Amino acid sequence: MIEENAKFLNRLLVFLDAAVIGISFWGAWFIRFRTNLLGVHIEVISRSIYLIVFVMIMIAMLLLYSAFNLYSKRMMRIRTLLSNIVMANAVGVLVFSTLLYIIKIADFSRGMFAFFFAANTFLECSERYMVRWVLTQRWKSGKNIRQVLLVGYSRAAEQYIDRVKSNPQWGYRIRGILDDKVPAGKEYRGIRVIGRIENLLVILPENHLDEIAITLGLSEYARLEDIVSRCEKSGVHTKFIPDYNNIIPTRPYTEDVMGLPVINIRHVPLSNTFPALMKRATDIVGSLVAIILFSPVMLFCVIGIKRSSPGPVIFKQERVGLHNRPFKMYKFRTMVVQKEEDEKTAWTVKNDPRVTKIGRFMRKHNLDELPQFFNILKGDMSLVGPRPERPFFVERFQEEIPRYMIKHQVRPGLTGWAQINGLRGDTSIRKRIEYDLYYIENWTYLLDIKILILTVIGRKVNKNAY
Repeated sequence: MIEENAKFLNRLLVFLDAAVIGISFWGAWFIRFRTNLLGVHIEVISRSIYLIVFVMIMIAMLLLYSAFNLYSKRMMRIRTLLSNIVMANAVGVLVFSTLLYIIKIADFSRGMFAFFFAANTFLECSERYMVRWVLTQRWKSGKNIRQVLLVGYSRAAEQYIDRVKSNPQWGYRIRGILDDKVPAGKEYRGIRVIGRIENLLVILPENHLDEIAITLGLSEYARLEDIVSRCEKSGVHTKFIPDYNNIIPTRPYTEDVMGLPVINIRHVPLSNTFPALMKRATDIVGSLVAIILFSPVMLFCVIGIKRSSPGPVIFKQERVGLHNRPFKMYKFRTMVVQKEEDEKTAWTVKNDPRVTKIGRFMRKHNLDELPQFFNILKGDMSLVGPRPERPFFVERFQEEIPRYMIKHQVRPGLTGWAQINGLRGDTSIRKRIEYDLYYIENWTYLLDIKILILTVIGRKVNKNAY
């Protein structure tokens, strides 16, 4: 039900966004060619060209909005939402300006498109603000609210309450919790235990509930069949929220095996053939383009390294990659040459005396990572993925951090979800793994594009780089 409501809202937002893009585009076209506000109103090229461009921009902008989480199932703070709209339109301006420069269409109105992007940014922000305001007013007035009762006080109940409280757009109001072990009156985020489970016999016939969510603890699953039977007999929509997060602490998914429901502990989209092939093809093309594009920069780095200190230009270090297989990762050498046993077990820290002057500059601007495009071309790495670690630290973290080894179910990346959120260098490994697991379980092609864009323009990528 929640999933369906969220999908409906997102479809509505896509329709409204498309309408705003259309109004902004053709409004800008009309002002440019039918008024004197932006100069002469003579059509230099045919309207059909603008129609083709409009279709391309419509598709591109909706994809960008999706990449910037404007159709997320979770409600953003209004400031974050408006900021993402501005960022998506800024990227749109950058991409379109680049295409105009490459294609070099004569007499194509740059002024019109400047006006379009300015108007579209303003109208998109206004539209989303109005949608948020209308939904908020409906919730405050009690319209479109579904009344829910929880049966069982458990960790699953608390997590469900957390999500409903943080997503009022779902339109759910939790009336209370029934439980036999927790005394009546106990509260969690304003939701009280209002009685025992046997009270269902009184509550269900009153028919004042829209849904019942069964949130029993694992130790109480013997009662599940009886409770489901009671709820189904009453005709109230019933759902079951399993309390298995202490056993399966990730996002599982179910599949139907000839009528038998099977729970897969972890959803890894890149384990499927087509997404994996699509990502690999992008890695090959992207790494080739990057090697050609950055070859002058790499030549500059080679000269700087040779002049700064004696030793090899390329630093090869063993890292652990896909399926726990070791590989040699390439980097430009940024430190003075040291003994292999010292290098294996030490991290770089702030103001590290081992880092050369040119090395500090390269680290700050991520230029030392450029040779990894050759790792990507070879198939050791990907453009986007969890950053690979040295075997010494993998063995250590494997024992200290639950689920650490899950990151090796996908190829390691040049950049990743953790890195664009500032988690690199001497930062929390546990926090970094949380972000890596989010990426692994929520991978989409658009998420990769978003990460690559934010790697280039984001503020947090160079944070903790030394």
